[in-house]
Amino acid sequence: MDPSRTPDARPPDAWPQQAPAPAPGPAPAPSRARRLAAPVLYLAGAVSAFAYVGAVDPNEPGHYPVCPMLRLTGLLCPGCGGLRSAHAFAHGDLAAALGSNALAVAGYFVFAGFMAVWLVRALRGGPVPRVVLRPASWWALGALVLVFAVVRNLSFGAALAP
Repeated sequence: MDPSRTPDARPPDAWPQQAPAPAPGPAPAPSRARRLAAPVLYLAGAVSAFAYVGAVDPNEPGHYPVCPMLRLTGLLCPGCGGLRSAHAFAHGDLAAALGSNALAVAGYFVFAGFMAVWLVRALRGGPVPRVVLRPASWWALGALVLVFAVVRNLSFGAALAP
């Protein structure tokens, strides 16, 4: 076989030309099931966690570990009482949930609101909601958590302690 006859031996301008690829059009819209998959999975995870905490009472000793900060320092962290709060919330006892950890209950409602918005937008084909906080908002949120942690450890803030 003559090496000058192989396709690699031809000059590039003699190679066969391919037709240009068609311009990409708009991507097809995802199906409703695909749009609902992510929010439904997040919601299923949250419901599963609440169901577990609702079934396994954190008020019974030995079911959950003790807060390391409480054990080492005797001080309540911002999350202390969160499991008892989730247990009471899962059983529909809002007063006991607020008494265990009011900040956690506020977080439950914020999460529920975000999930509702996400599910409605997924059903309607809208964009995923984005939570974009400015640095000042993050600082304010951190200050709120810090004030909550300090006040619940003082004598006048005993109502916030679990």
